[in-house]
Amino acid sequence: MKAVTVEPGIDGSLDLRRVPSPEPGPADLLVEGVAVGICGTDREIIAGTYGTSPPGAGYLILGHESLGRVVRAPTDSGFEAGDLVVGIVRRPDPEPCRCCASGRWDMCLNGSYTERGIKGLHGYASETYVLEPRFAIRIGSELGSRGVLVEPTSVVSKAWRKIDDLAAHNCLEPRSALITGAGPIGLLAALLATQKGLDVHVLDRATHGPKPDLVAALGATYHRGPVSDVDVRPDVLVECTGAAAVVFDVISMSGPNGIVCLTGVSAPGRRLTIDAGEINREIVLENAIVFGSVNASREDYESAVVSLAAADQAWLDGLITRRVPLDRWREAYEPRPDDVKTVLELA
Repeated sequence: MKAVTVEPGIDGSLDLRRVPSPEPGPADLLVEGVAVGICGTDREIIAGTYGTSPPGAGYLILGHESLGRVVRAPTDSGFEAGDLVVGIVRRPDPEPCRCCASGRWDMCLNGSYTERGIKGLHGYASETYVLEPRFAIRIGSELGSRGVLVEPTSVVSKAWRKIDDLAAHNCLEPRSALITGAGPIGLLAALLATQKGLDVHVLDRATHGPKPDLVAALGATYHRGPVSDVDVRPDVLVECTGAAAVVFDVISMSGPNGIVCLTGVSAPGRRLTIDAGEINREIVLENAIVFGSVNASREDYESAVVSLAAADQAWLDGLITRRVPLDRWREAYEPRPDDVKTVLELA
């Protein structure tokens, strides 16, 4: 079968190669790949800065934002042939730690987890793959091909779940939110914020293309320029750019009992001059909470399906700015200026 692969650690090793077809065990689902979404993590792996192959393999099959169709399912699995499914990315460590043992592998304590298409396990960018039922999420027909957005939505579902818990702890009833970054994660974070009834503001540097219109279609307010130019002091800030300077500006902007969630991952090596004392003073005196969030548990995937099904489906279609067929696979991994979400179609 065909699969999109890299040799981790080697820049320029991206390839479409023939690999052995998977052999499902008696309890496994056999899944036909329908599509995979492409994100910054994929590009980091392609550049050779991240990712590890499965033990004994000389390559890694990419693809962690998945959508597939069940070809064969065990009779007691809860799935049937023809079901659309999304595969969960992370697998618990083999020890396991107390988080993994309780089904919260997204909060693994010892770092021995594996991740499909990222760390130690082949991903979903192949014509067929094997999926364990406990790591499969069924997608309803009403969501259809938009199900490829479930994995990135699960990331912000987890972020908002934690924000809600912390808001209750902080006696905060959020009314407004600022999202920095109008990439897929930022826009999906804004979608969930609008579904919560918040006054939503989105900051991005794009001056044209689909991003301003996608924000406006949510009923949110689009801002350009530095964070300091945003004329609101939001209750909740969700940082989705990973740009170091933006991160510190966002932390400084939170209001009384405010919550700052960092979802973007900053590249190392850039040095900034900041007033750490002033930032510390503001966090302490305002009772602010700053936390990071990444990956997701099964409940976050399930919540993501509910949120996407409740969304304007035409808006979700607009979020996917390019669908690239497998016979032009390389184009899918070449970013374009107006891209929001690019999807490689496998079937």
